[in-house]
Amino acid sequence: MLDYILDEHIPIAYRNAILRIVDGIEVLRVGEVGAPKLSASDPQILIWCEENGFALVTNNRKSMPEHLEQHVASGRHVAGIFVVDLEDGVGANADALATYSAASHPAEFQDQIVYV
Repeated sequence: MLDYILDEHIPIAYRNAILRIVDGIEVLRVGEVGAPKLSASDPQILIWCEENGFALVTNNRKSMPEHLEQHVASGRHVAGIFVVDLEDGVGANADALATYSAASHPAEFQDQIVYV
């Protein structure tokens, strides 16, 4: 099962929706206790994800591919990056994220960006 960290631009409603769908998943949000601070850079968040075994949920389509490329090129890894379109709504995105978490092998999305 994949655990997720939501970047600061993802509404907290995503966490609540995912938690209602999937038992046993951990969903944190940047800025919360135990997560990277609000001012953390994307590369810092990717390092935190690697060290803590979380996949990142973001809506950052522009710079995240480059950040992931640099992260992997430096010999690091990440459980996955899931890019959501906020216009699709919380319900549809939460359903998809819940399915990815519950129905996939933990390493299935390593070092990949998935456009939800």
